[in-house]
Amino acid sequence: MFRNIFKKIPRERLPVFFIAILVVLTIISYSIYRRQIFSKEVLKLEILGPEKVEAGKEIEYTVKYKNNGNVRLEDLSFIFEYPEGTLFSEEQSERITMNLEDIYPGQEEIIKFKAQLFGQKGDIKTVNAFLSYRPKNLSAFYESESKFSTIIEEVPLTFGLDFPSKVFSGKETKISVNYFSNLDYPLSNLRIKIDYPQGFEFVSSKPDGIEKNEWAIPILNKAEGGRVEVLGRIAGQIGGQQIFKAQLGVWLKDEFFLLKETQRGVEIIRPHLSIDQRINGFSDYIASPGELLRYEIFFRNIGDEPFEDLFLVVRMQGPFDLESINSEYGRVNSADSSILWDEKEIPELRYLAPGEEGEVEFWVSSKKDWEVRTPINKNFSLRTEISLFQAKEEFQAKLNSRLEISQTGYFRDEVFGNSGPIPPKVGQTTTYTIIWQVKNYYNDVKNAKARASLPPGVKLTGKIFPEEEKEKFTFDSVSREILWNLGDLEAGTGTLTPQKSIAFQISFEPSNNHKGLVATLINEASVSGDDQWTEMNLSKTASAVDTTLPDDNTVSADQGIVQE
Repeated sequence: MFRNIFKKIPRERLPVFFIAILVVLTIISYSIYRRQIFSKEVLKLEILGPEKVEAGKEIEYTVKYKNNGNVRLEDLSFIFEYPEGTLFSEEQSERITMNLEDIYPGQEEIIKFKAQLFGQKGDIKTVNAFLSYRPKNLSAFYESESKFSTIIEEVPLTFGLDFPSKVFSGKETKISVNYFSNLDYPLSNLRIKIDYPQGFEFVSSKPDGIEKNEWAIPILNKAEGGRVEVLGRIAGQIGGQQIFKAQLGVWLKDEFFLLKETQRGVEIIRPHLSIDQRINGFSDYIASPGELLRYEIFFRNIGDEPFEDLFLVVRMQGPFDLESINSEYGRVNSADSSILWDEKEIPELRYLAPGEEGEVEFWVSSKKDWEVRTPINKNFSLRTEISLFQAKEEFQAKLNSRLEISQTGYFRDEVFGNSGPIPPKVGQTTTYTIIWQVKNYYNDVKNAKARASLPPGVKLTGKIFPEEEKEKFTFDSVSREILWNLGDLEAGTGTLTPQKSIAFQISFEPSNNHKGLVATLINEASVSGDDQWTEMNLSKTASAVDTTLPDDNTVSADQGIVQE
């Protein structure tokens, strides 16, 4: 082919042709040479940082890049990628992209990035950096990359499970998860998860969880800690083991990162002593403030061997009136609110044969009044911890709230201004003001209502104060019952927050049947509502009001007798 080309070229032009070919080959070779130069490590990129780190401790990565070539590098585009489990603000991302200034031959620059790494001890966290560039006078782009790994050497958090190593099958057991932080900064978005063994029955937890096995933990500062307590029943074959597993982690960008995990086993053993408690004859008794209570404690040997020289202790916590304790054989210790029975007075404590049962009892009242500091301080219980040899049981008796209503009547008041004769006279109308006031002390109450009925000869005038209570106030003309729908009453209504009050005016026109008598203006009032802690319906009454108006100091008892 080349021979044919040469034949077509005149002889005098052949030297020029060969020179052109040589120039083209030289340009191609130079281009290839230039490309080979920049395909090597013209741009050096490296990441510096700590090889080992404490979880959550702020660290700094330094990215260095240097132009080792002979031409300027242009159009630099840089990418930095954080590892998974990095904490950063809402505005940040795990991938940072930025455009950089041109870099000249021999020039070196650095970029710094701060991070907080989370994970378990031994986790490896790797950061990546990429830098693309274009050499001056070339259209091709090149890329350098680098990576750096850091090992999480320490996680300064204490995290562990705490419960008895041996339990009876089916017995309520408290599972505690304890945590403590030694990190130099606050931790947020923490979660605790528990993996229960098969056969575990969840009863309750303190605090309440997101689920039965997951809890959100408040912000945890350095040298602070806390505890999650789970109450449940562990079932299994005697001699077998049940394994509980717990995890402590943090939520970062909608992803859960594990910080600590632990596990602990419990052995199911044959129970030897059973303890039971009854209050006023019931195992699930719900008490009321100021109520006298009879406690019966039953204990039974359900093992195969007898017990000798036992002592039984009851420790009381909650609003007990400790001065009211009455026990025939027990010794009361007011210092720790306990009662002790020993073998000297109780024969079954001296010797308890297999299958034999014993009993002790005492009387105590719940307090009628006790301090409630905040609306959150509610849902009270009478708690007893009963110990017998190595057996221990805790019992709780919920306490109803204390719901109260007062009913008072006035002739002279500043609410409506009443009229008519005092003493009241037959055939003439006198108006009066009735005031209801409602308090709720210890638990939240829903669906609260106050009511009373009007006797013959008494009517409502329609005046009600305050105005906003009018829509909650009704009257049934057939039953002659007044109903005030209070709705929900928070714990501490009337003590921590204002009591609920309403005033309404009534009129009374005595008949001949009332002459010479004291007449009733409004019958007994009552308030009722559903206690949200005990799930009991509560009610309380207030005395009727008659024409003597005992709460109105301007009206004497004689002025309450109806005149002709």
